Amino acid sequence: MNAIFAAIFLLSAALFLVSDPDAFLAAMLDGGQRAAVLSLSLLTVYCVWLGFFKVLERSGLSEKFSRLLFPVTRRLFRSDDRSALSLAGANLSANFLGLPGAPTPLGIRATEAFLAKNNAYAADMLFVLNATSLQLIPTTVIALRLAAGSAAPADIFLPTLLATLVSTLAGALLVRLTADRRTRRAGGRTP
Repeated sequence: MNAIFAAIFLLSAALFLVSDPDAFLAAMLDGGQRAAVLSLSLLTVYCVWLGFFKVLERSGLSEKFSRLLFPVTRRLFRSDDRSALSLAGANLSANFLGLPGAPTPLGIRATEAFLAKNNAYAADMLFVLNATSLQLIPTTVIALRLAAGSAAPADIFLPTLLATLVSTLAGALLVRLTADRRTRRAGGRTP
């Protein structure tokens, strides 16, 4: 993948140098400056929400929230493994807040825990829920819109909520339907 991106960059730079050599350096410096500002904006948003998660964890509220959601996650993932469900719940919580990179380690650990218990259904469901990513607060998109100079960066809230709600429900339903079909084909055994 790095080779592809490097090739695209080099080809674009060569074409730009040929078409407008005087503007090349100015465009590179301006692009670098905007990339740095955008990176710092996203870093700030991530720091705030990751700090919020750490406060929840240290105060014990995340554990209480996990226990509160246990009946729902247990049915959703068809699992009784509390540690895996806790990791999956934390993963989904980070996705709810629109932090796409932050929940990845939690999701990997939850998937490994589900697969260690031979629960492919739970691993599949977690994968689909991460891919569809129901977002209650699309913080990354709002931060990107703010950095781009949007007059109303939070206007994306309702459309994002509705779109991700529909995609999450459809994805969860498809996982459930296909898992039930695989179970019937396997003669009642869990795949």
